[in-house]
Amino acid sequence: MKKLDRYIMAHIFGLTTIVAMALLAIHTFITFVAELDETGRGGFGYRQLFIYTLWLMPTGLYVMLPIIAMLGTLMGLGTLAAQSELTAMRAAGVSLLRIGVSTLAAGLVLGLLALLLGDWLAPRGQFEAESLKTEARSGVKAGLGGKAVWLREGDHFFYIRRLLAEDRIGAVDIYTLGPDLNLQSATVVDDGVYRDGRWQFSGVKRTEFGPQDATVTEMATLEWQGSLSPEVLRLFVLEADALSMAGLTRLIGYMNTNNLDSREYALALARKLVAPFTVMAMMLFAVPFVL
Repeated sequence: MKKLDRYIMAHIFGLTTIVAMALLAIHTFITFVAELDETGRGGFGYRQLFIYTLWLMPTGLYVMLPIIAMLGTLMGLGTLAAQSELTAMRAAGVSLLRIGVSTLAAGLVLGLLALLLGDWLAPRGQFEAESLKTEARSGVKAGLGGKAVWLREGDHFFYIRRLLAEDRIGAVDIYTLGPDLNLQSATVVDDGVYRDGRWQFSGVKRTEFGPQDATVTEMATLEWQGSLSPEVLRLFVLEADALSMAGLTRLIGYMNTNNLDSREYALALARKLVAPFTVMAMMLFAVPFVL
């Protein structure tokens, strides 16, 4: 039976590979044509567009993999059926369940491929593609470019007006709330650099609000230590689909700790976890249609 399993799996893998190559070529061509209007902006030319399209290929393959697996299974088993090999197998006593188990074994391999694509290749490719496009057009990394970001850490709310890099921020407003949600202080920072596990702020002006008056304090530097690290900043500014499962888990934990809405990232994590089972199910559904 192991030889029969390998025979069925070989047909499924062979036709799945052909389907994947065909659909991926169509997807890549459509992506290339759709992005042609972006050429000529800054340094984003045809060479950058070609590399950009190549980086997006793992993402395209990951998105289409359930359909590719189903079509490959239909065509692979369909070839066996057209040559009456499935009929011979059934006549020899091979049950429909046994054929389904062989198909499911092939689905397990493709499911692991989906897990690899979704957790490593697709996020890496999407990040590199967006970085290439953004750097070519504006000269800064993807997700940064002076982007404004709101973050929360306990009772402190950060409004980063300019996110220059993962470990460098500029023009930050920090608002601290009391237990009754009254504004206790507002701190304005010119810029900050992350060194030795803490933020080094410079050009600090803090306003503390009392019951009757406000006190203003100016400081040349201020050290700030907390859970807001460069890694969290990097994860926060990326799209959910461009994060690995480890990154999503880290970000969800940070957001839940600080009472932030993490549903978007939790859904993205659930999609990555379910993807291998989706591929296996689509392949298994194809078996009755062939027979």
